[in-house]
Amino acid sequence: MTGLPAAKIFDALGEDYETAFAGLTVQREAVEWLAGQLPAGAKVVDLGCGTGRPAAELLAAAGHDVAGYDVSPRMIEIARAQVPGARFEVGDLRSLSFPAGSLAAVVVCFSLLQLTRAEVDAALVRFAGWLAPGGFLLLGTIPGDVENLDIVFMGQPATVSTYPVEIYRKRLTDAGLAVVWEKADTFVPDYPGGEPEEDLFITARKP
Repeated sequence: MTGLPAAKIFDALGEDYETAFAGLTVQREAVEWLAGQLPAGAKVVDLGCGTGRPAAELLAAAGHDVAGYDVSPRMIEIARAQVPGARFEVGDLRSLSFPAGSLAAVVVCFSLLQLTRAEVDAALVRFAGWLAPGGFLLLGTIPGDVENLDIVFMGQPATVSTYPVEIYRKRLTDAGLAVVWEKADTFVPDYPGGEPEEDLFITARKP
């Protein structure tokens, strides 16, 4: 089995993805913590923003300047309708670029899972470079020792890669960031056949 591109998977899932993960309270906790740390009107990008919920919606509601990007045109359409307080554009986090030191925060929740490990490594370094001093990178993922593993996700074939927790910590510190908030929790997505998963949220800060 060869996984579909992320754009095709999430175009197909649409609102069902948000419904399945609406109960992931640790994600809301991580985003709310971040929102409270940022200065008023902080410039934030949400990479792999999905339907705009919860991250972009919570950050925009807190008064921050939020732009969301996703490879799925369907997800961007939904996000624009649901979260009018943020801006949304179709974009691939592997090719997006922002000026060095221009962002107060980068949020990337579960959107690195369909990258290769080499792409994950490169992305984290780029994200860190976009942050202003004192800026934050919030990473949400499912940790594990997995590389290019073919799975079925909500009925869609996908190929995923990830790292154990300690490797994510090392990648962040190697990128010049300091881990300031971390929480893991077990969650069962609300869809037929959904199985327990260990979700990890790490926030790291640029000195």
